[in-house]
Amino acid sequence: MSCTLKGECPFLEKSLNWTSILYGTDKCLKIYTSNPDRGEISVTASGDSLALSEGFSTCTMINAKTSKVLCKHPGINCTCQLKTADLIDKVRVSVVSGSWQLTEMLEFNACPSQKTCSECKRLGCSWDARENRCVVSTDTCKRKVNCDEIISTPSRNVTLQRSKPMIITSIKPAWISTLGKSEVLVIGENFTGSNILMEISGTSSCKPDEISVTKVLNHTHMKFCLPPSRKEVKSVCIKESGFQCSHPVPLHYVSLPKCSEIFPNITWRSGGRNIIIHGRYLNITDSVLIVDEMEQTLIHFTCHTNSVECNFTTPAIKPEKMMKMAAIVLTIEERHVPCIKLQYDPDPEFIHYELTTDLEPDLELKIHKKNDSLNISRSEIEIFLSHVVNKELVNITFTVQNISNTEDRSIIHSRAKNSGIKIDRSSVKVYVKVGNFVHEVPNETHGYVYLYILFLIIPIVIVAAVLVTQRKSKQLNRKLSAHLELLECEIRKEIREGFVELQMEKLDVVNNFGTIPFLDYKHFVLRTFFPEPGGNPFIFIEDSSALLSRSPSQKDESITELSKLICNKKFLVTLIHTLEKQKTFSVRDRCLFASFLTIALQTNLVYLTDILEVLTRDLMDQSSNAQPKLMLRRTESVVEKLLTNWMSVCLSGFLRETVGEPFYLLVTTLNQRMIKGPVDVITCKALYTLNEDWLLWQVTEFNTVALNVVFENIQENEGEGTTQNIQVNALDCDTIGQAKEKILQAFLNKNGALYGLQLSEMGLALQSGVYMKELLDVDSSSVILEDGIIKLNTIGHYEISDGATIKVFKKEETIISGCSDEEYSDNYCHLILPDSEAAKDTQSAKHKGKQKFKVKEMYLTKLLSTKVAVHSVVEKLFRSIWTLPNNKAPIAIKYFFDFLDTQAENKKITDPDVVHIWKTNSLPLRFWVNILKNPQFVFDIKKTPHIDGCLSVIAQAFMDAFSVSEQQLGKEAPTNKLLYAKDIPLYKEEVKAFYKAIKELPPLSTSEIEDFLTQESKKHENEFSEAVALKKIYQYIARYFDEILNKLEKERGLEEAQQQLLNIKSLVEEKKNCKWIKECTDS
Repeated sequence: MSCTLKGECPFLEKSLNWTSILYGTDKCLKIYTSNPDRGEISVTASGDSLALSEGFSTCTMINAKTSKVLCKHPGINCTCQLKTADLIDKVRVSVVSGSWQLTEMLEFNACPSQKTCSECKRLGCSWDARENRCVVSTDTCKRKVNCDEIISTPSRNVTLQRSKPMIITSIKPAWISTLGKSEVLVIGENFTGSNILMEISGTSSCKPDEISVTKVLNHTHMKFCLPPSRKEVKSVCIKESGFQCSHPVPLHYVSLPKCSEIFPNITWRSGGRNIIIHGRYLNITDSVLIVDEMEQTLIHFTCHTNSVECNFTTPAIKPEKMMKMAAIVLTIEERHVPCIKLQYDPDPEFIHYELTTDLEPDLELKIHKKNDSLNISRSEIEIFLSHVVNKELVNITFTVQNISNTEDRSIIHSRAKNSGIKIDRSSVKVYVKVGNFVHEVPNETHGYVYLYILFLIIPIVIVAAVLVTQRKSKQLNRKLSAHLELLECEIRKEIREGFVELQMEKLDVVNNFGTIPFLDYKHFVLRTFFPEPGGNPFIFIEDSSALLSRSPSQKDESITELSKLICNKKFLVTLIHTLEKQKTFSVRDRCLFASFLTIALQTNLVYLTDILEVLTRDLMDQSSNAQPKLMLRRTESVVEKLLTNWMSVCLSGFLRETVGEPFYLLVTTLNQRMIKGPVDVITCKALYTLNEDWLLWQVTEFNTVALNVVFENIQENEGEGTTQNIQVNALDCDTIGQAKEKILQAFLNKNGALYGLQLSEMGLALQSGVYMKELLDVDSSSVILEDGIIKLNTIGHYEISDGATIKVFKKEETIISGCSDEEYSDNYCHLILPDSEAAKDTQSAKHKGKQKFKVKEMYLTKLLSTKVAVHSVVEKLFRSIWTLPNNKAPIAIKYFFDFLDTQAENKKITDPDVVHIWKTNSLPLRFWVNILKNPQFVFDIKKTPHIDGCLSVIAQAFMDAFSVSEQQLGKEAPTNKLLYAKDIPLYKEEVKAFYKAIKELPPLSTSEIEDFLTQESKKHENEFSEAVALKKIYQYIARYFDEILNKLEKERGLEEAQQQLLNIKSLVEEKKNCKWIKECTDS
């Protein structure tokens, strides 16, 4: 509540709880104090007027100086007994309720309790003669009152009428800062009487302020001291106490003055250069100071004539001072506001001059000057020539025509009218004046002539060869030095910008992403069970209408018998082991069989869990003799895929309720971070990423462009409250397609609903008055590079500036456009030009040298800055996975971890790393990594290749946290390992604590496990077609029927199962024959 304007509040983007200034004062936090009693004071804070929730609020009082908590109570009201000693400093009173955070400062003082003027002055307070009371002095307008000269005032309730009313003609100055003004001159008429007051009224509902006059100069002039106030236009009037106020005049309270730039920003040591300061509210400054590096004032001046510009002439500095920079400081009410730096360079160095006198009727004078960074213009140079004629000194003033530049010097060309008098060159002296600097230019030296004559003695051929060789060598060295210097500057600049960005980076998370688009249980299961593309997993979804219309007589008898048969535990285990021994039963077949079996037993999870236990024990028996640490590490058996499916079914609720929100926040934050910088639409590489393979290190400079987007009304978005005009931030390197995506996302964020047009149906047009220009990725103005490669159009290509109006319309004919590989693989480019190292198959000599030199390693800091931006979201996601909510683990995790502990004890495995690896392979590796790398399994979103690369880095860090081995990373280690190297040790400790906490929880009873599995089975009844899954299972049985039958004959106790299997085969054959006969009859 301490912010006066919404735009100035640092919490602008984080809070939606704003109150209008017209009634906001009634919703402030109210603080009451009682009279002191025995050294204690009762302080009460009340937030009743805010209509906040009492149950989710806290009220706190803190010493503002020492940060000591004086008292804290739940609720929006609190009363505390505070000692008088605690009230010497300010007390900060805070009420927090949900997203509201209200803070007020309580400053208790004894001034109001003083009854006499002398007692008031003794405590350092000020006596208000008009109110006859003691008040606290303000800093700006503090003044002493002589208690002996106090004049009583009439009652405030009586308003009298003067015979000659006071009139205000003007106030000087009429513009002041929010700090107030210690001396303001009011000019008017009839300034007579006693106790003259100034009444100041603002735009808020607060009462007007009354200020006593500081000094009455005469009946037309008097001075006032104005206190600090908020930024607004106030009304000011003058009155004598008890009389009616004069006609008001405006008084402007504005922000503190600020400098934007100075031109030029450099001067020479002798001074005298004219400098222009650009800024705002410069006219309200008291003075402007130029101070040196020792903070000693060089000059001071005022800027009262213009609010945006101020001129001054630079002062000279002493030769003994080695100062290179001076500071420009604005002073206002004894406060110094830093403006900008002014650079001091050495005085310009003039080498020699060349005088030409045979150009009638003009004289031509060329002055050679050493190159510097002063950038002196023609208007700043004055040139004089003096010579002796008949023993009299004659001065000629030259006019500068132009200045030409070479690699090491500048040549100043000037001319003057020739009076016809012959000039004696021996008496000529040339002077150049630049500001306060006056210099005599030496004459051109002719020493090289003698050197030239000397070289004529040497054979001409040798001289020519030596000169040419030296000249070429110098040119080559000069070019090489310039190139190396440029390269060094570019590298230094990029590294510094990366360092600054890394240090200044802060978390920038989407605060409101709307409803999380969770997939329903059926689609989640199918995407988890069948992650590979191809096939048709939707055949397993049960049609509810067909289920209701189906009669029991329509059920396939063979499917019914097969369902009964797989419920025979011994048969099912024997079947799985027999299939796994077949050489043609591939890994893909094992995964599919496990998924079919999970769907077939979806409504009998208790039996499926029993099968999982048996198969896991058998797998342990196979692995314990060789490498027990490798168990469950790969998906090479039916039980390993079965475990993945079982975890997906049992943890679907925990995933949706606990992990879903931070996971979706991570994906959203990564997307938001990626589009903050350039993204190459062809390769999908981005400047901000976590994966080095997707780093766009060939990026050029880019700028943000604010677009005013106007949406065309269409039937799909004509709902109430839909905003049709939205400001969208894009980059000047964005293609038109990328700009469309950002515009559609901004519309969704603003209105909470889609615009109603697909990307391919939507068109953009640049509006300038009545002129409209359609924006396209490729049009007749597109740049065509070598080999016919077309560069896609961008916002910068159309020279769209800040504040441009873009209209969104529906295309009459939908033209499919985008960045598909077929369309853009060879014929188009965006940010990565064909001659870049990242582009393949286009490396030829004619492409080289088109871009600035770039080094990929210079941009690795972008990986770290992206990591910093999403770090808290990643940690929140990780801890939602390995933290026990309410000290309770999900039943499926507790059950399976206890099962693994029991099996380790039975097999007398004493190495704790083995059990740790088993748990890691069964839960994080088999389930969580699969989820983290595939958000499309959980949400209805499209995973881009770039997001997939970033999630792979996060998933790798997640798995490293569960590793028992220590990482040995060196300088050549991959960046995805180095990125989270410092965080992994902390994560490992948290993982160990997670495993330990689960182990220490009370063991689950058999009834608890069965109740949980039964409830999960009932939740998803009739969602999948078990008959389709059983048919898929029978296809594998039919493929290896003879091998399965031979195995059943060898096993004891499976004779009945053998007969059932033969019966099922006969029913299937009979059904095929009946179907074939029916088809033949119909034909």
